[in-house]
Amino acid sequence: MNILLFSAEELSASGQLSLTDRRAEHLRKVLKAQAGDDIRVGQINGEMGTARLLDINEERARLEVTLNAEAPPPLDLTLILALPRPKMMRRVIQSTVSLGVKRIYLINSYKVEKSYWQTPWLEAASLKENCLLGLEQGVDTVLPEIHMRKLFKPFVEDELSQIIAGSDAWVAHPTSEAQSPQVNGPLTLAVGPEGGFTPYEVKKLEEIGFKGFTLGKRILRVETVIPALIGKLYL
Repeated sequence: MNILLFSAEELSASGQLSLTDRRAEHLRKVLKAQAGDDIRVGQINGEMGTARLLDINEERARLEVTLNAEAPPPLDLTLILALPRPKMMRRVIQSTVSLGVKRIYLINSYKVEKSYWQTPWLEAASLKENCLLGLEQGVDTVLPEIHMRKLFKPFVEDELSQIIAGSDAWVAHPTSEAQSPQVNGPLTLAVGPEGGFTPYEVKKLEEIGFKGFTLGKRILRVETVIPALIGKLYL
């Protein structure tokens, strides 16, 4: 937890915050914070700042909050991501959000098993929890938009053209020859499941303006591809 996040509803009219959950436990057990310490904080979807720890015990932590800084600028990037395997979902969402991605589309693909869409990790509460963990890691406050599209062809034919309008659109695919794109403005990246999109899916993406690129000959896991790609492009 590199920043302590809270909702606007948790902040009192006097600017105080009272915590009794994992955040208070983190202050006590991990940071070993004491009264008088300053803690980096942020209001969800709002400003960042510091909080003076007024008191802390086994039951709660009480802080006085001052917000005086904007959240970091988001990446000008839209991520189109074939739904990962359920056991990878948490890591993928957390790492993607920690890197500053604010618009994510989770889509279907031929290699995405139907059962993946039934995972509890796609429930709103679970997605928000993992987004918050990503924000805490990346020192950010702004939650991303996460959209789910369970039908590949209708999404590509009816919606994706509008989504990529005004951006450079690229699809990561192991058999492509072009290297990773250069960032010269808004970017849309499509990342398939492990093993990549099928030739048909790549063709459908190319028909609406996507260009293919590769990170190399190795076939990587999705949780490896996304940080490597975004890090190479932006960091």
